[in-house]
Amino acid sequence: MAQGHIIPFLTLAFKLEKKGYNIFFVNTPLNIKKLKSSLPQNSSISLLEIPFNSSEHGLPPNTENTDSLTFKLSLHFITISSFLEPLFRNLVSSLIEKPLCVISDMFFGWSANIAHEFGIFHVIFSGAGGFGLACYYSMWLNLPHKKTENFVFTMPDFQEGGNLDVSQLNPSLLEADSNDPYTNFNWKNLPNWINSDGILFNTIEGLDKLGLTYFRRKLGIPVWAIGPIPWPVSNKQRVGNETGEETEKFIKFLDEKEEESVLYISFGSQNRISTSQMMELAKALDNASRVNFIWAVRPPLGFDINMEFRGEEWLPEGFVQRVFEDQNRGLIVPKWAPQVEILAHKSIGAFLTHCGWNSVLESLENGVPLLGWPIAAEQFYNAKFLEQDVGVCVEVARGNNSQVKHEDILEKIDVVMGVNEKGNEIRRKACEVKEMINNAIIDDEDLKGSSIRAMDEFLNAALSMNKLSNDGRINGNS
Repeated sequence: MAQGHIIPFLTLAFKLEKKGYNIFFVNTPLNIKKLKSSLPQNSSISLLEIPFNSSEHGLPPNTENTDSLTFKLSLHFITISSFLEPLFRNLVSSLIEKPLCVISDMFFGWSANIAHEFGIFHVIFSGAGGFGLACYYSMWLNLPHKKTENFVFTMPDFQEGGNLDVSQLNPSLLEADSNDPYTNFNWKNLPNWINSDGILFNTIEGLDKLGLTYFRRKLGIPVWAIGPIPWPVSNKQRVGNETGEETEKFIKFLDEKEEESVLYISFGSQNRISTSQMMELAKALDNASRVNFIWAVRPPLGFDINMEFRGEEWLPEGFVQRVFEDQNRGLIVPKWAPQVEILAHKSIGAFLTHCGWNSVLESLENGVPLLGWPIAAEQFYNAKFLEQDVGVCVEVARGNNSQVKHEDILEKIDVVMGVNEKGNEIRRKACEVKEMINNAIIDDEDLKGSSIRAMDEFLNAALSMNKLSNDGRINGNS
């Protein structure tokens, strides 16, 4: 799993634990080791290991997530996930008391059949949004771009999703064919979702109804929008990251800035842009004199993803020094910044993001508008949805191999953060989505939001199946 998958699962685990359920969190040994540091001392969550030797599957030693892998190796990592199937069956079989429910990642469609072998309710949990995942699902099953010579096309079973352009497809889709392992993996995995008892989405019904409706129609199983699922306030440390003094440094910087004057820039835990793109982005910031910024910089393409920061190679000459000397206009930080705390600060005016769904929700929860730069997976579809359907985003660029100009980036920054009609409208809509999110998670005795009701419906469905299964065993029927 990537960080972007593990974190939503852990936040869901905390939420269910708070409701009084016993949680078994299953993963491979090195991921479990990292997770231990993220559990509060009073947590009752049990961490269970499934053995995995990456070297036996053509991966670098001690590789148990995609965070340090190249794009091609990340795809290979996903395709070999089916090797976990017999190991997971053995684990479930060894449990003295069978679980109420198995909640699996979207790449483990095979786990539904194993759960049902033992009479256990099964759901898939998607950290991705409904619209983005609907496009992903439809694109991989149908490959519509392979059946036309046009650059613009529609998805045959999701026409309400609008037109797509080939520039919104990542390399794995562009190269997809029947001889490709990742294509064959998707052709096997995605149809397996219909065997599940439902899908949980980390999204909001009112925001994401178009994509959620697609899955209800396509699969004919319940779909519950239970998001956003916040990281517990009492447990600040995220998986694999540091907080404490580092976070205080960012908050101090933001406290000294005017309201809505800071642009936050991050492409997530995996995504990288090219050196030339990084140069152009820095030039745009150089010329955006009225905009302060925080930029979490990961090594560009072509450099080791784990290497130390090399500003002199990746950024324009003198850029770092100019930024610091100009009344401390910006913070340039290697790899990671405390995103949740940054986006919640009143000084943040916009978020330049890869449009991963976790990041999108963390931004919109705070009414922060988006500058979209999608790079991989369903991020392109998220950017399209957020710009064209929701109206809270302006797309800056696409992918990490396209040519970008700093003048174009600067223009988009000015639109979203400047005083102009379009910028005002984007900010207004971002605040409307913030209110929509707040309404969805109301959990009062006499009033419950849509996400709270959806969570209750999911749990009631699991409890009902468990009761039927137990009644059947008592009567000798199953």
